[in-house]
Amino acid sequence: MIALIAAGLIVLKWAAQLLLEHLNRHHVLAHANAIPAAFKDTVDDATYAKSVQYTLARSGFSRFEDTYDALVLLVVLFSGLLPWAFDFCRAQFGSSAWVLAAFLFAVGFILTLPGLPLNWFDQFRLEARFGFNTTTQKTWWLDRLKGFPLALALGYPLLVLVLKLVEWTGDSWWLWAWGALLTFQLVMMVLAPVLILPLFNKFTPLPDGSLRERLVKLADRTNFRAKSIQVMDGSKRSRHSNAFFTGFGHFRKIVLFDTLVQQLAEPELEAVLAHEIGHYKKKHIVKLLAWSAVSSLAGFYAISILARQEWFYRAFGFAPGSIVPALLLFGLLAGAVTFWFSPLAHAWSRRYEYQADAFAAQVMNESRSLIGALRKLTEKNLSNLTPHPVYSAFYYSHPTLLEREQALMKAAT
Repeated sequence: MIALIAAGLIVLKWAAQLLLEHLNRHHVLAHANAIPAAFKDTVDDATYAKSVQYTLARSGFSRFEDTYDALVLLVVLFSGLLPWAFDFCRAQFGSSAWVLAAFLFAVGFILTLPGLPLNWFDQFRLEARFGFNTTTQKTWWLDRLKGFPLALALGYPLLVLVLKLVEWTGDSWWLWAWGALLTFQLVMMVLAPVLILPLFNKFTPLPDGSLRERLVKLADRTNFRAKSIQVMDGSKRSRHSNAFFTGFGHFRKIVLFDTLVQQLAEPELEAVLAHEIGHYKKKHIVKLLAWSAVSSLAGFYAISILARQEWFYRAFGFAPGSIVPALLLFGLLAGAVTFWFSPLAHAWSRRYEYQADAFAAQVMNESRSLIGALRKLTEKNLSNLTPHPVYSAFYYSHPTLLEREQALMKAAT
């Protein structure tokens, strides 16, 4: 029975994804013949037409990808491959934490392989078709070759530690494992900007000049202390743009994509950075980290409950007795459940975006610069200007351009 429920949840999620793509596609096509009145002064006819084509192309790719992912997941869960591989591993190598962690890591790595052709097509066909791809085959493959040993060096010891905690702490293992994961995440937030990000991108200090002076004054004005302002070579891989800050305390640094610096005027860049600082000043980062911690705690507790249920193991062909199948099955099935909570998570995220926008407008003492930046970024990224509201609720962590402009104009009055 539980196997049928799991399969039903996977199929139901897939059907919902196709329905959402269908709704969004028809909504976009309904507005495709002419630029909606709200955007007459935002984009020209050629850019709007191209954004419609890009949205439709991504929609078609997403439908194929969702179907492909659902089929792969169903095969993995119900073909008997996982219990066979688990039994084979234990028979050949034993049941130590080191062996079982290696099994989990190997399964996780193998499950990424079916997605490689789709990722390649997305980058070198779809993104390239619309002028976004700037990466080379060499860089793309090097990214993946670098990622494997990095994942091995970081992920494998963590898996071993979790399994050791199961051995050492008994029924309370889930609480200790959660503490270990939370500690690991906090440490990585400090170390990743220093040790990991430079493995994939080049970071250079923002040169002295009017832009740097403007951004330094903004940081001083908002009492936002950062170690440095750096430019990242995002154009090495894509023409999409972004800005963010990483690290905590003394290690915090502001990062601007080089594409962003090229696309926006100085007041617009200042407004974008003010928005990012707004997230920090409004404690959005801390709140999101706290929510993530609570969610992972609930996840570990759920695994601890499922690990004691013989029917859960038997439903997928495993023999009870080891925590490993419960960890593996939970990881594979969680997305079929959490998908339905996406509108709530995105509503929360959009609320924070509105607050950060309002903070930026207040700090800048005007909203024109941020509106100008949002319009340019929407145009450069060929963002969908007319998403279906239900589709937006499930997939958009940020409000649409029109929603953000209306909120900014309202705040200015």
